[in-house]
Amino acid sequence: MTSHVLQFTKLSDRDRKAVAPMPNLAEGDQLELRIRRQSGQLQTLSLPASALAPVEALLDHLLRGKRVAVLTEDQELSPTDASTILGISRPLVVLRMDRGDLPFRYVGKHRRAKLKDVLALKAKLDARQKSLDALAEDTEDLIVNHGL
Repeated sequence: MTSHVLQFTKLSDRDRKAVAPMPNLAEGDQLELRIRRQSGQLQTLSLPASALAPVEALLDHLLRGKRVAVLTEDQELSPTDASTILGISRPLVVLRMDRGDLPFRYVGKHRRAKLKDVLALKAKLDARQKSLDALAEDTEDLIVNHGL
């Protein structure tokens, strides 16, 4: 049985409609979470200003119906989880690990890569794809407009 670190969640349409939209936050605004315990007790948690942007982004994505997962940059991912983020197959992730493109370590006989390394590889792959797309567009232009 495999255990996946990536656990996506999303709000149902009913829940999204029941939640008021997040107000625009301005500099100096404070964010507090109000928790109502099962016992009926209320508890308020004040969040620091540095938590505003990530909480706002999380709520925005959830309210737009997107699936979200919360990860830390030093969190270790399996090749399967890394493949989900990279948008490539698990065997290609393992190949990237074996080539040295994606640093990893063994936990027992299982490979684990840090999220920050997976994201760095994703940025590199995305930049490469963007360059290839631009090259393909230039080639198409040469063929259509210049008969080459």
